Amino acid sequence: MSSESEGFVEAVPLERLEAEGRELVSRGGVAIALFYHEGEVRAVDNRCPHMGFPLAEGSVEDGILTCHWHHARFELSCGDTFDPWADDVQTYPVEVRDGTVYVDPNPPLERDPADHWADRLETGLEENLRLVIGKSTIGLLDAGVDYREPMATTLEFATRYREMGWSSGATILGCMANVVDDLEPDDRKRALYTGVRHVANDCAGEAPNFDQPSFSTTDVPFERLKNWFRDCVEVRDADGAERCLRTAIAAGYDEAAVAELLFAAATDHPYLSTGHVLDFANTAFECLEHVGWESGTTAGDGTLAADVLASLVDPLVTASRSDERSSWRQPIDLVALLEDVYGGDVTETSGLEALAATGEGALEADRAWEPPAGFQETLLGDDPEAIVTALADAIESGASTEALAAVVTRAAATRVAQFGVANEFSDWNTVHHTFTYANAVHQSTRRTDAIELYRAVFDVAINVYLDRFLNTPPAPIPEPGANEGEAPETILEELLETFDREGGVNEAGRLVGAFFDAGGDPAALKRTLGHALLREDAGFHTLQNLEAAFRQFDLLEDGASGPPVDEHTRRVPMIATARYLAAHFPTRREAEQTFQIASRLNRGESIHEG
Repeated sequence: MSSESEGFVEAVPLERLEAEGRELVSRGGVAIALFYHEGEVRAVDNRCPHMGFPLAEGSVEDGILTCHWHHARFELSCGDTFDPWADDVQTYPVEVRDGTVYVDPNPPLERDPADHWADRLETGLEENLRLVIGKSTIGLLDAGVDYREPMATTLEFATRYREMGWSSGATILGCMANVVDDLEPDDRKRALYTGVRHVANDCAGEAPNFDQPSFSTTDVPFERLKNWFRDCVEVRDADGAERCLRTAIAAGYDEAAVAELLFAAATDHPYLSTGHVLDFANTAFECLEHVGWESGTTAGDGTLAADVLASLVDPLVTASRSDERSSWRQPIDLVALLEDVYGGDVTETSGLEALAATGEGALEADRAWEPPAGFQETLLGDDPEAIVTALADAIESGASTEALAAVVTRAAATRVAQFGVANEFSDWNTVHHTFTYANAVHQSTRRTDAIELYRAVFDVAINVYLDRFLNTPPAPIPEPGANEGEAPETILEELLETFDREGGVNEAGRLVGAFFDAGGDPAALKRTLGHALLREDAGFHTLQNLEAAFRQFDLLEDGASGPPVDEHTRRVPMIATARYLAAHFPTRREAEQTFQIASRLNRGESIHEG
């Protein structure tokens, strides 16, 4: 290098560096560790890229620099790490002239930060490295990358490296994407970090997935493909079902048609795997809405959409079926009640088709179905035959799948909002599963008007009935106007404080009611609830619960789905999720600790000094 090289600054006398072997200097605002090793001068960033420990305090032997904190090892001349969890360390150009070492503290970047963090994200996924995932997700969003890009990478990983197919990790990823716009900027990073780390953990140690191809012909009528798919699922033939599904996608059938195919199979038996199967399917479609139906291409010639939806097959064919459970058969045969409406069997729809045909002419063209007086009370009652009859009458009166799903979802949310804390803690998940399943059913009816989704609506209603004892006695839902006087900002602070201690279930519900009474902005409440959730080690169900509540609140708020509601009903989803969150908080917040470390490292702060 020329002694006049631009950017080089004086660092240290060569003789002193030779004698000491190392020297720490600060030039251009950068702490640089200089080493004299095997007759060469080397310079690296003093901050270990793993957790920021000073590399000047490390050791050098045989061309390897070892950090003494976690023993990360680096090839000294280029900075590349031996350990994927550590990342490469930045090296700096050096030159020696007139017995003095010069260093360039600001060399041109070798790679765009977005490319670097995208590569590190893949490493974090492959190795299930929580800190690497934290630094990568933060780094990508800080670099201006849209969250959809790392989401697509993670979604592809979730479907490629889990032989058992779609699971909780991918569902959490979708839930976090669904609420990202409701969050503060830092919490958007937490949301992406949460989704990615759950996918990595879900796939850790799992066998990879190997695709079944579509048929070599796409000239198969849709109804035939749909019947083939349902038949394969019925006999638990995963390979055959996957080929049918991939063929439907390859044939170019639109999203609504593919959704019909999947949702039909997912409702051929009631409440598959406590609702997870349909919920998984709905979330898979929601994920594709974020990243794009035609987004990317995975191994082979399949689109990401094909691989994502094919990952739903295994959960479908291995699902537990509620019509085989005693609670659905005794002391009242609930399945028989449904079969009478469906057309003689749980897999039938002929009876529903007849009811819907009558309903088509039941309303005037400019009117929509509205529930009759006492409909909600019937859904929350203790007479399953009356519930089934009320739903059948609603279809015959012109209730669409979407309108009916909206109403039964309100009943399911009420069960959570009125959950009695004297019940066993595990019973929170009973009412939770019904609510999140109801939300998935409701969202699915907005995607396709498939007749089979009426069966899912009945599933929700039967579960609301089965959950009735968990509202005995019902916890009171704060009525509008019951709490007034405090400022909305003060109430939100109190809500966060409530989540910091155990046993605040009813208080959390009261505070949400008080917030609405005070005229608080729902967007501020969402930001607060989202932050409370993401600072915790929240599990699958807690993350799901908040997302479903936000979705249902939004639909009630804008009147986009289902009959109009009063102020009391509008509040129920937010009160319900606040109570659910309070029941599960606080936690150890281990994930938040990792997130904070990753944030500080990416900002260049020192971790080991406190």
